Order: sequence, then C-alpha cells, then structure tokens
Amino acid sequence: MNHAEIHRVHRVGWLRAAVLGANDGIVSTASLVLGVAAAGADARGILIAGVAGLVAGALSMAAGEYVSVSSQADTERADLAREREELASKPEHEQAELTEIYVKRGLEPALASDVATQLMQHDALGAHARDELGISATSTARPVQAALASAGMFAVGAALPLLVVLLSPASALMWAVSGSSLLFLVLLGSASALAGGAPVIVAASRVAFWGASAMAVTAGVGALFGVAA
Repeated sequence: MNHAEIHRVHRVGWLRAAVLGANDGIVSTASLVLGVAAAGADARGILIAGVAGLVAGALSMAAGEYVSVSSQADTERADLAREREELASKPEHEQAELTEIYVKRGLEPALASDVATQLMQHDALGAHARDELGISATSTARPVQAALASAGMFAVGAALPLLVVLLSPASALMWAVSGSSLLFLVLLGSASALAGGAPVIVAASRVAFWGASAMAVTAGVGALFGVAA
C-alpha cells in the first residue's frame, strides 16, 4: 500500500536563509527609516538612507551567508575526507563503529552487525556520513543557495518599508512605516510557520515582538540625536 508522507525538513536550508533575509530586510530598513525620520531628516534624505540600507544590507547578507555556510561545507568535506581514509585503511574498525551506533539506537547486536555489513557493502561512506557524522542530503551545506536566498529576500523585505515611505505623507510617515512593518513581520512569521509546519501564532508573535523592539530603540536613538543637534 502506497503511503505518501509530506516532510518539511528538506526546506530547512533555504527556508532559514529566506526568512532571515526577509526579516532582516524589513526590520533593519524600517528601523533605519524611523531613526532617520526621528532625527528630523526630510523625505528625500529618508528615502536615500533607506535605499542605501537596502543595497548594503542585501550585499552584507549574501556575503555573510556565503562565508558562514561555506565554513560549514569546508568542515563537512574535511570530515568526509577523513572518513574516506579510515574506510580505506581500517574497514573492520569502521564497520564495528557503525554496528555500535545501531546498537545504541536500539537494535540487537546481531541485527546491528547485519545492517552495518549490508550498508557498508552498498554505500560505506554514505552510511557513515549519515549515521556517524549526521551529514545527509537534506542537511548538506549549500553556500550559493543560502547566499542568494538571503540576499534576495532581504531586498524584498527592505523594499516594503521603502514603498510605504514613497506612498505616505510626511506627517504620517513614522506611524505608517512602523504599523505596516509590523504587519509585514506578522505575515512573514505566519508564512514561514506554515511552510515549516510550526505554530503560526508563536512564530508571528516572535518576529513582531523583536521587530517592534528594534524599531522602537532605533527611533529613540534618532530622536535623541535629532534633539541634540
């Protein structure tokens, strides 16, 4: 009997980078806009600061994700290379190691030995990568994918507060940006929760709270420097 199951773990890599990028785009750009506005800048200065924040933030996110995930990929490659050498030099030890892993997971020693033997014959490196090192197709580091997802979604997220700046009158700009940005964050948290199968209210509340905190602090700093000036 066929039994189709829907799993979401394969989305973890790109989903994390996309949500992080979009969240940072909204929060950082809205906070920047509010801080500059609170300091007394005119609409043109606010927009220029926001666009500069979008470009710099997207490039920073791409570089940061690429470097970070590349470091993970380097570590994975090094571990796989060492495992490959150990499999070539002492296969009996590696099979015993795999057997012990399965015994600790609940298999009887004889069955664990049979499973280890068959998996070693089928794909020794793959078995050790998955069960000893925890490296699988769903968790393998993908630097380019993470960088593009993060940068692209940062730009999308950052564009939303800037669109509000363009459409809002100067007298209502701060309220419009802060209110719409909170709405965007709630929608983002809800969408990411649905994509990942997580509780929607918890995810939406989390991003809204931290986003509101960041915007409030930045606006306060801008107002402080505006008064000081």
